[in-house]
Amino acid sequence: MERTWKPTTAGILNIVAGVIGVLLGVGIAVLAEIVGLAAGLFIPGLPSGPVFALLGLPLIILGVVAIVGGVFALRRRIWGLAYAGGICALLLTLILGILSITFVSLGKGEFE
Repeated sequence: MERTWKPTTAGILNIVAGVIGVLLGVGIAVLAEIVGLAAGLFIPGLPSGPVFALLGLPLIILGVVAIVGGVFALRRRIWGLAYAGGICALLLTLILGILSITFVSLGKGEFE
């Protein structure tokens, strides 16, 4: 089968959305921890430690799955993983996810 641009484009979109998700997740985790520590100074009994940092964890997980799916799409391996990366990209950035899922679906025949 002839190789087209569709899986390559889907992979790039997944990776971009994944990087955005990881950066947002880390930013939210750091900001939430700083705010939590500051609030703990004024509110006795407020939980301390990395409790607030967990707020960014879902975005980081979605971002990592999107990046892994993007790599699999670029290599044209394991269509399901590439598709899962597109779904995670959809949850992170709507337009990139829609485009990624569309291109992964259209290029399904190119995957091994």
